[in-house]
Amino acid sequence: MRTAPTYRTTIGSQSVDLPLVPVSDDCSIALLICVDMGVHFAEVAGRELAELLAPARPEVVVSVATMGIPLAIEVSRSLGLDDYLIVHKTPKIHLGGSLAEPVRSITTDHPQMLRMDPRRSDVARGRRVAVVDDVISTGASMAAALSLVRRVGGEPVAVGALMTEGQAWEGTLGRDSASVVSLGSVPLFRPDPTGPGLREDWGRPGTPDGQL
Repeated sequence: MRTAPTYRTTIGSQSVDLPLVPVSDDCSIALLICVDMGVHFAEVAGRELAELLAPARPEVVVSVATMGIPLAIEVSRSLGLDDYLIVHKTPKIHLGGSLAEPVRSITTDHPQMLRMDPRRSDVARGRRVAVVDDVISTGASMAAALSLVRRVGGEPVAVGALMTEGQAWEGTLGRDSASVVSLGSVPLFRPDPTGPGLREDWGRPGTPDGQL
């Protein structure tokens, strides 16, 4: 049985081997599942990301369920904050539809809605907000989260991620891309036209691709 390929990278001070998973015929990604990485990984990564976010002086952390929940907890803890706000991609009876933004993730084959609980919107209103997620790839989920924060009167002052993936997110986030800090970055992966295997695609002009 052939072993699935992996990609070794660093997230802050921690080295990880991530499985390469196809998301289309011409693209694979290094898949980070934050909720499967363990308590120690989340604690260290959350602390290190909080150090990058601290200069922006956030007053509350917002993140996206489900992958961003442990990150929101650990970043909030490290920043000395006692509250955080989670927005959701899965419809739930208490969320309603008044605070919703469309989103399409690279790991999902159908459009979704990102929703904020109206009863929790006061957590962000009038406050400096750090929006965090495990991975920023296309930037679609992060753009939707930032839009929701602004709709309820929050002020996004920083965007944090464990890692960024490729470069497409910069165009999606526009001006907000300047606020992004991350603990690491990985490329996308394309079929190698010269033979079997995959090549790294960083999406940066003049950057040589590496063969896996």
